[in-house]
Amino acid sequence: MVNPYQKLLNELENEKQVIMCTRGVTNPETTKRTITKSVLRNGDLQTEQFDEKTRKTITAVIDQGLPKFNTTEEGAFVLYEPFYSEGRLIILGGGHIAKPLARYGSDIGFKVTVVDDRPSFANAQRFPEASRVLCESFDSCFDRLQVKNTDYVVVVTRGHRHDAVCLRQVITKNPEYLGMIGSKRRVKGLMAQFREDGFTEEQLARVYSPIGLRIGAVTPEEIAISIIAEIIQVKRMAHQPEKADRNNQTNHSDFDFEVVKNLAENDSDKRAIVTVISKKGSVPRGAGAKMIIWPDGRSLGSIGGGCSEGEVIVTARDLLREEGGFLTMHVDMTGEVAEDEGMACGGIMDVLIEVYP
Repeated sequence: MVNPYQKLLNELENEKQVIMCTRGVTNPETTKRTITKSVLRNGDLQTEQFDEKTRKTITAVIDQGLPKFNTTEEGAFVLYEPFYSEGRLIILGGGHIAKPLARYGSDIGFKVTVVDDRPSFANAQRFPEASRVLCESFDSCFDRLQVKNTDYVVVVTRGHRHDAVCLRQVITKNPEYLGMIGSKRRVKGLMAQFREDGFTEEQLARVYSPIGLRIGAVTPEEIAISIIAEIIQVKRMAHQPEKADRNNQTNHSDFDFEVVKNLAENDSDKRAIVTVISKKGSVPRGAGAKMIIWPDGRSLGSIGGGCSEGEVIVTARDLLREEGGFLTMHVDMTGEVAEDEGMACGGIMDVLIEVYP
């Protein structure tokens, strides 16, 4: 049997967004609860046969980027979850800013690729966090990079000419994020040259330059933080007002890739998957957050920590000791409940707990 999470990761190699459908059914005669999972690409919405209600639900999940949990009177449910490609952060230039940028990018979950044409700057010792380091000229590296629209690209080369070479190659690929370092005067001159060369205003408007959020950054580490902050802003789509006309403005499900990768491993370990299916108010994690719980109490991922997570873990382990199945749980962190537990937040969330496989 094909592992659905492995199939999910395989699809995300070529797709920006994929939907996983989890269906839970209770047998009325035996009361046994079973779960099935399937993976749906966005294009399948046009080719597969769905009833109108299902089609509207899936469309909303695709558009809003958040999971949707539906139940029936018979006690069955369907959970539609959007998953996004892990994201590749391509850093063009291996100088002083690239070092902390690669580290911070890796810390927040990107697959980092660094390119520079100088062996002393493009090597694994200098960038231990990077998944890939290319020592190649900026004129020829793009055949190997194969920039996709799911990539985040940062141009921080050592010179104006190299910046222009990189920008010319990347701008037509329409990556999720394209930022270029440089002073306002330098950027203005380069943009004027690109207009003369026939690039459109729409293409040029996609370039974040001067790069990074305006936080008064000076040191390489501070500049890297400003760049990463801008990338997070784009990724999470809390966009700046002056960039409000950018397309693809959407939320993102709050899932953890390490959890998904663990579930994709083809082993027979029985685990409980906990998924936040909805939230209201101030809670630590958003809808789509996941964690895995093993029978011995080990866990991976988080739905927010604290006593509330502890109660969920206890419930999940109880479910694992039974024959399996699924249940939903209401977690209240408001009012006296939050005060008694010493919680800083004050919201509620509903979670789905399911035994897997």
